[in-house]
Amino acid sequence: MIYLFLAEGFEEVEALTPVDILRRAGAAVRMVSLEKNLNVKGAHGIEVKADINISEVEPAKAKMYILPGGKGGTDNLAASKEVARLLRDAAERGVFVAAICAAPSVLGRLGLLKGRRAACYPGWEQFLEGAEYTGAPVERDGTYITARGMGVSLEFSLALVSALYGEYAAEKIKDSTLAV
Repeated sequence: MIYLFLAEGFEEVEALTPVDILRRAGAAVRMVSLEKNLNVKGAHGIEVKADINISEVEPAKAKMYILPGGKGGTDNLAASKEVARLLRDAAERGVFVAAICAAPSVLGRLGLLKGRRAACYPGWEQFLEGAEYTGAPVERDGTYITARGMGVSLEFSLALVSALYGEYAAEKIKDSTLAV
């Protein structure tokens, strides 16, 4: 199971692009609300209905956790003790963790990026504690995949497919969507 966290103020494109691309690859993806109800409002006023609440996440079934950015969404992800617990558990078990835009700062603040290469939205590098900021559009280091921001959402999503299903699966989706 792949879990994508939706916190109030999330960047809509950074959340929905991975969900779409991963589902095209045949992945079971669940959008997870950090709120009391399933409807979560994004940074630009677009409301998305999550599939489940965070209390329904089953860590033993997790293959990947995804954190979309957006300043408000990132702040809310960073404030969640449950998100921190799940991410620490993922680190211990070798589960993939992906974050884009400002969201890699959540991983950095938890100390999960120490000694790893990482990307993030320019200006958020200071929160990648112990990481080597590369400035790359998308960066993969072991089980961590990070990316700069909304403009590379498709490239980020294809990197997630590649990590889970291989480069061939990612290329197939890239070709079918006419991605450049």
